[in-house]
Amino acid sequence: MGLAGMVLSAISVAAGAIMYWAITYRGHGFRVSTVGVIIMVVGAAGFVVSTIVFGVSRGSVGSSRHSLDRQVVGSEGRTSTVHEQRK
Repeated sequence: MGLAGMVLSAISVAAGAIMYWAITYRGHGFRVSTVGVIIMVVGAAGFVVSTIVFGVSRGSVGSSRHSLDRQVVGSEGRTSTVHEQRK
């Protein structure tokens, strides 16, 4: 889901709106406007769910902690290990 789901939901809402307001065909036992309303409702619900999934998956920007272990060799050939932890 996420961003792609948001785009597909917006497209389905637009298609449903076109079916509801722009098409005037009235078939026997079948209403295009009713299908348009159903597509708009499903698209709006999909947009809300996709927005929530997209927001949760991104997380907060500065919250991850990084740690780094590296080995340093001095000019005399002595080795020391450095452990860094960043917020």
